[in-house]
Amino acid sequence: MKNLSRSQFTQVSIMLFGLFFGAGNLIFPPFLGNQAGNKTLISLLAFSVTAIIFPVLGAIAVGKTDGLKNLSSRVGEKFALVFTTAIYLSIGPGLGIPRAGSVPFEMAIAPYVPETFNLSLVRLAYTFVFFAVAMWVCLKPNKLVARVGKYLTPTLLLLIFIMFAKVMTLPKLPAMPSGNYKDAPVVAGFLAGYDTMDAVAALNFGFVVTLAIRRFGVEDKKLVTSYTAKAGLLAGSVLFVVYLMLSTMGMVTSKAFAGVENGAVVLTEAVKLVFGNFGLVLLASIFTLACLTTCIGLISSGSEYFCTLFNRKMSYGRWVFLWTFFSFVMANFGLNKLLALSVPLLTVIYPVALVLILLGFTHDFVGYSKLSYKASAFFAVCLPLVSVAKSTFNLSLPLLTKLEASLPMASSGLSWVLPSLAAVVLVEGYSRLVSPSKASVKAENYM
Repeated sequence: MKNLSRSQFTQVSIMLFGLFFGAGNLIFPPFLGNQAGNKTLISLLAFSVTAIIFPVLGAIAVGKTDGLKNLSSRVGEKFALVFTTAIYLSIGPGLGIPRAGSVPFEMAIAPYVPETFNLSLVRLAYTFVFFAVAMWVCLKPNKLVARVGKYLTPTLLLLIFIMFAKVMTLPKLPAMPSGNYKDAPVVAGFLAGYDTMDAVAALNFGFVVTLAIRRFGVEDKKLVTSYTAKAGLLAGSVLFVVYLMLSTMGMVTSKAFAGVENGAVVLTEAVKLVFGNFGLVLLASIFTLACLTTCIGLISSGSEYFCTLFNRKMSYGRWVFLWTFFSFVMANFGLNKLLALSVPLLTVIYPVALVLILLGFTHDFVGYSKLSYKASAFFAVCLPLVSVAKSTFNLSLPLLTKLEASLPMASSGLSWVLPSLAAVVLVEGYSRLVSPSKASVKAENYM
């Protein structure tokens, strides 16, 4: 039986961290520290639930079922096709990949481009190189682990540590909590982690990790699942350490940088203080590497999915080129339009993704019926859909809009939580009362 060496396992785990860690992961923790002030630790722990625990569980759940489509098929075949395709398109070329190419430029480079330069041409050149490198890495999937897990991500981690160590030499001036963190630091931290959307990305990246493990010659399904789970735990641990460093940077400078707009400003001002102009080069490198590794994971996983979906009528390499080229164009000319369309779509997708992650991860312990998957997914899709219709399109649906708004945690965008949970409890309770022998039927029987 083939096993991973310690070096191979470490590279896979660090690769998974790199896939998760994009621009949002770099920006949100410093802003959390800046806003939470002396309540940073408790806010960070809540942030970790949605920014670390759910993504890790998602990667493991997808690994256990050999792909997102198999996991979502527990709800239904048609749902699986629509949901999986929507996930790959929205988190891929519909939003995630173009944003990964443009965010590091907008955050760390554009503010310092001389006025005599044409900003559009500079962006075009930057994104061309960025996406060319991403495509080059993705075209050799057998070398994905080495290039991301052995070179790109370790370099990113080293640069973040250097930045953290230097910023910690500044006077420590934590402020009192402000904004949403003043009255509800736990809820604010939880929702900040929710905004990273890594739980959705995990449904893509779990498949990338299992493929990477198999490319090392590991064929046994239980062993692949075990390695995926262990890689997820190690990647999650590294994520927490990095989030702790970044949020601490925000906390210790929270009084000095009171009232900043986002975490990028916190990082920019901090590195300028301790590194001078070199700090801007360092920060641009960190942003670029963070977004590049995430972009590589999204292109690779999406290309694999669509190549399989269309029975390999178009090769994996051509899908990589298509996704990369489209994302390059959108990063330069259509990102704002994509954001307007994709963000509401992701708001609807995210809750049902969390439900599938929880059910998929705990399925072996409970043995949920197919009706549990259907009922919980129904509430996790419909209630956010009603909320988005009102908040984004100002469309009130008779009875439904008022009903959704009256549910617990609706003001926080979490109206779906209790109904989805209640659906699972009621369905499973009823099935065990009526037919105990059938209650433990595994969802695999429905695929």
